[in-house]
Amino acid sequence: MSLLSLKNKITIVTGGASGIGKAISLKFAAQGARIHVLELHIENSENLISEAANYSGSIKIHQCNVSNSKEVKAVVDAIISEEKTIDILVNNAGIAHVGNIENTSEEDLDRLYQVNIKGVYNCISACIPTMKSNNTGVILNMASIASSVGISDRFAYSMTKGAVLTMTYSVAKDYVANGIRCNCISPARVHTPFVDGFIKKNYPDKEQEMFEALSKTQPIGRMGMPEEIANLALFLCSDEAGFITGTDYPIDGGFIKLNG
Repeated sequence: MSLLSLKNKITIVTGGASGIGKAISLKFAAQGARIHVLELHIENSENLISEAANYSGSIKIHQCNVSNSKEVKAVVDAIISEEKTIDILVNNAGIAHVGNIENTSEEDLDRLYQVNIKGVYNCISACIPTMKSNNTGVILNMASIASSVGISDRFAYSMTKGAVLTMTYSVAKDYVANGIRCNCISPARVHTPFVDGFIKKNYPDKEQEMFEALSKTQPIGRMGMPEEIANLALFLCSDEAGFITGTDYPIDGGFIKLNG
């Protein structure tokens, strides 16, 4: 078996049809995993399936709102019924918000909580029983540098990603005896369609200027690429990372340590 192989690993990726999630889905499929993508807007998923057509793995799309526990349980139960197990869960689905506490409404706070915190809870809760029964499993959560350091105008987002970090530690501690590993990744700014949309909406006619300015907030001088996050995710979910659990992995172009 080749290095970092995920051959026939039954994998769930939430928000796996765009941005970082898409890169993870394709990377894992290329390594032989059988991917089940949980996606709120499945109309955006056609390209994902066609791009993976020649890979050794496979990708299936399931419409699911991760903030709805009944929907998540129904979809996960259907996947288990078909596949008999779940080997890997990647909690990637998330939403952002820009603002300090004064311009973060209660509705904003609730909206981010529902997806970024409750969505992670719902998916882990649905997958843990089958992982426990098999005495093996890997859970990878998408946190953020905002989990660990203060970032201006990210009050609600930082709150939710801090919760993802501590949920990771808690799950890793509680289930290490059950053969379940749980880690998280903390990216800095990554060049995704969300970033392009944010710049276009908030800085019309200054898009290139703002892109360069945002890129330079990373000491390395550029944004990360989704494929780079996917490479780290692949390692952490592979058997080669079998001795790693309960750890957060910043992938940030030096942001945390070199921005002082």
